[in-house]
Amino acid sequence: MKLFTYWRSQASYRVRIALALKGLDAELITLDLLKGDQFADGYRALNPEMVVPTLVEEGHPPLSQSLAILEFLEERHPEPPLLPVEAYARARVRALAQVVAMDAHPFIVPRVRKYLENELGLPEATRNTWLAHWLTGASQAVESMLAHDPRTGRFCHGDQVSVADICIVAHFTSAKMLCRLEMEAFPTAARVFSACMQLDAFARTHPLRQPDAPKAVS
Repeated sequence: MKLFTYWRSQASYRVRIALALKGLDAELITLDLLKGDQFADGYRALNPEMVVPTLVEEGHPPLSQSLAILEFLEERHPEPPLLPVEAYARARVRALAQVVAMDAHPFIVPRVRKYLENELGLPEATRNTWLAHWLTGASQAVESMLAHDPRTGRFCHGDQVSVADICIVAHFTSAKMLCRLEMEAFPTAARVFSACMQLDAFARTHPLRQPDAPKAVS
């Protein structure tokens, strides 16, 4: 199994966490999205959208889109489960995940940032305001959803790690790196984040622990 990844990619981090939680090994193939490695013909054949992650298992077609990969891993390797059994609980977990992964993340990916800079000519300060707007808005929504629901436990939903935790940890990790978001404003999410980061699967797959992470980043 091979995972095409980029150290700072929020979507790649989601899949790395899930693989670790499931106890699955994957060879990491790193792409430098800022240099344009994703546009090479060989990679385009695997992922026509030219984004990461892409998961490739020998003898099978490549898989793309992190949430689809998470669902695939859950179906193919159901232990430990990353989705609750009960229907309303599953819907809640998916909703929490999608707030950050589908409603906020698409606005801050490298290709959008490059478009804002190169095509629209927006200065860095304006681009940073853009990033902070989407990352902060999603963080506020998640905090409210967690803080006002009695189903929130040690993790996003009770005391079992779920897809929601995976997506929220990846979101806040990006927010910290891209706009230095302070988590004190989101106490419930911060508590869940801290609980997750105590687990090896979250800690060892962190962007800063990836082989392609710049040494100077802290």
